[in-house]
Amino acid sequence: MQTPTHSLLRIISIEFLIVGNIIGIGILALPINTGLAGFIPSVIGLFVTSAAMYYSAVILGGEASKRREDTFNYPSLYRTYLGATGKWLAVAANLVILYGYLTAYMTGIATIICSLFNFKLSPAWLMLGFFAITSIISLASVYTIMKYVSMLVVVKCVAFAVISGIAGTHVRAENLAHANWSLFFCVIPVMLTAFHFHNIIPAICKSLQWDRRVINLTMLVGMAFCFLIYFIWLLVGIGVLPLDNSPIGLINAFHKNLPATIPMAEVIQSSTFLLIASFFGVVSITTGYLANGMGLIGFMDDLTNQHFRIVNPLLSRALSFIPPLLIALIYPDIFLKAIDIAGGFGVVTLFGILPSIIALRNSRTKGQKFLGIAMLLLFCTFFLLEAMQELGLLDIDASIEYWKVGNVKE
Repeated sequence: MQTPTHSLLRIISIEFLIVGNIIGIGILALPINTGLAGFIPSVIGLFVTSAAMYYSAVILGGEASKRREDTFNYPSLYRTYLGATGKWLAVAANLVILYGYLTAYMTGIATIICSLFNFKLSPAWLMLGFFAITSIISLASVYTIMKYVSMLVVVKCVAFAVISGIAGTHVRAENLAHANWSLFFCVIPVMLTAFHFHNIIPAICKSLQWDRRVINLTMLVGMAFCFLIYFIWLLVGIGVLPLDNSPIGLINAFHKNLPATIPMAEVIQSSTFLLIASFFGVVSITTGYLANGMGLIGFMDDLTNQHFRIVNPLLSRALSFIPPLLIALIYPDIFLKAIDIAGGFGVVTLFGILPSIIALRNSRTKGQKFLGIAMLLLFCTFFLLEAMQELGLLDIDASIEYWKVGNVKE
């Protein structure tokens, strides 16, 4: 039995791990992807998606705790409940998530450096440089990489506090008053991405000795802290950026797939904000890229070993990093779109629809069954809305009357 002090220190370290995984690429996209719907719709969307993602985290944490396996993985879990179809659906969804994230990281880093520092260098060269550096770093041990990633999480939180404080002095009440509920659905994919940490749930469960009560409470506290950070970021991001198509407007930023820190720096015109926001963006992208890259390498190691009987670390890294690099080079302005696809398809399927099916299979009371059905319908609706958007069945082109936002005209 561990002492309470030791348990508390372990829980605190896991909270940092959760926050480090959640506060990443999603925070740079939030005000841009959600701002046109308005502050109040965005906050409600934030609450709905965080609650839904916590529900699925509890389900998956329960499954990991029940099995108590050192090599627990989601494809095997879904194969248990849904057969080979569930397994390969999980594999495909995980690839969509991780490739989508890594593509967004590479395009995001190039956009931030070029836009904030007025570099004339081609984004392709910046992405290739980032790819080369991070690929070399990936050759280090997972322990070494994650140790430094964890340290950077603390630095990232401090940087966030500073830029939020500076931006808070430029918030305009009229920007926060706008609401367009017809665009509410477009906030969902990026918010699901913003609350995604589910790949590390098996590690959390093992670290907390599969104690479900402590696991659920630890995840709840970590997600609640991230909810607060996102709330503040929406407040300052939407409050600072005007709702128009000017170079500093939300619509322009959406069209150009810009991270939120870029137009905010243009509005605030502070060298301190520019420097710290740039640092925050670069650190968020680098730590997220390495963390998700490590997850993808492990996934590829397992895939190539189990199904092709090939054990080759270089092959796993090539399969992990080269496809998203090629996508980023071909589509350098895909930052927000990559996040939408990863969240609207990958996260919804792997960490929404499939866990809800498991919950329904395991339901013992009417209340559990009702909640499982409600969550399944909710995640299926999220998936359907994203599919309709990508297929052009839901036209959210901001060039058409700015989505009829607040009667704003060009």
